[in-house]
Amino acid sequence: MPSDKLQLLQNAILSGNIPQLVLNTISFALDSRASDIHIEPLEHTIRVRYRVDGVLRQIVEYPTNIHPAVVSRIKIMSNLKIDEQRIPQDGRSSVTTRDGREMDLRVSTLPTVNGEKIVMRIQDKSRKIPNLEELGLEGNGKRFLMESIKAPNGIILNTGPTGSGKTTTLYSALTKLNTPDVNILTIEDPVEIQMDGLNQSQVHPDIDYTFAFGMRTALRQDPDIIMVGEIRDRETVDTAIEASLTGHLVFSTIHTNSAVETITRIDNMGVQPFLMASSFECIIAQRLVRKICEHCRVEDTPSPHLLEHIENMAKMIHPDEGVDPNLIANMKFYKGKGCEYCDGSGYKGRLGLYEVMKMNNQIRKAILKRENAIEIEKIAMKTGMVTLEQAGIIKALKGETSLDEVYRVARQTETTDEIDLPIKKSDESESKPHQQNKAFKIQMPNE
Repeated sequence: MPSDKLQLLQNAILSGNIPQLVLNTISFALDSRASDIHIEPLEHTIRVRYRVDGVLRQIVEYPTNIHPAVVSRIKIMSNLKIDEQRIPQDGRSSVTTRDGREMDLRVSTLPTVNGEKIVMRIQDKSRKIPNLEELGLEGNGKRFLMESIKAPNGIILNTGPTGSGKTTTLYSALTKLNTPDVNILTIEDPVEIQMDGLNQSQVHPDIDYTFAFGMRTALRQDPDIIMVGEIRDRETVDTAIEASLTGHLVFSTIHTNSAVETITRIDNMGVQPFLMASSFECIIAQRLVRKICEHCRVEDTPSPHLLEHIENMAKMIHPDEGVDPNLIANMKFYKGKGCEYCDGSGYKGRLGLYEVMKMNNQIRKAILKRENAIEIEKIAMKTGMVTLEQAGIIKALKGETSLDEVYRVARQTETTDEIDLPIKKSDESESKPHQQNKAFKIQMPNE
């Protein structure tokens, strides 16, 4: 991290210059590649932490006697009520740093026993939207998503926890579709990334401008493509299905653990299987993992038990994924030992793990029969889907991330079941016919 910016922040704390303290906190967060700033009152001090590459790091502390002034300063910037300290508040602010970088801040205050806590989510306007390859999408997942966004109509859902990059992935896909002959509407809460060529609207639930109401309004705006920020209820999913069945391509997000579990979640909302089968085009599950620092990368040795599990999972990667056989035959894993370049963490930057389930007739038949998630996942893997765990293993074998990171965000499958995968035709496979019909063992989730 740049020490000069940290020194400016520390000087502002020592001098009690509140405006400079707040501005330097934000400016230093930008230079540190932080996504969130946490200002937390403890019993005897105020702690400032940044979320960098998905992990919180403590930066500085300042005395409790200046905290009310810091809170007031941030509330004024965000048009929040200064005298209201009993309830949480949410606001937004636009900030320009001394070096001319513009950003939007989403500010949230929360009353705690030691005072008001503040979290600021940073949206750097100067940062461009990465393309799908830069995000980490590759192999079958990239091919499935590219085929899906070229479809004339249907629903493309992206699932994952908060802060896993869902919105960025959808915007990256929309970038490829953003041409003068297409009308793209987005209904968001809030509008996180402003993009030329898109008609972006922010919902206001307090005046009944909800996602569902916004979707119905969008259908009267002659759209070709609609992005709705999140599917939270039955009304929104019904409107999205109606839009897809009337010839529109719909993008949205939802909160589930995997691509397959999204089917179960929407089924539980009361949507009929025939509607899901006819409207869903593609379901993506994604997570973000930290990239190993290239300056301090060293080889890592997993435990024998974990290595055996990884070998079993690697065998189940679909042959069409195009993984180099040498990577699997000569497994090597890496980690970062920590250096000045990565601030001692061993990691620098992040990339995505993607599980992409493209709808096909076999999966549609399973949905119509209301098969459980385990059976649908078997079919999806047999027809090309790579799970989050397998995607992480591929990234780890390439030396892009560590196994610790993979299993921090992707669950290790537990029970065993058998599945036949197609064998990719090659000279080697034709010379060993006994391998053609081999049934590998795959570990499937219990849920």
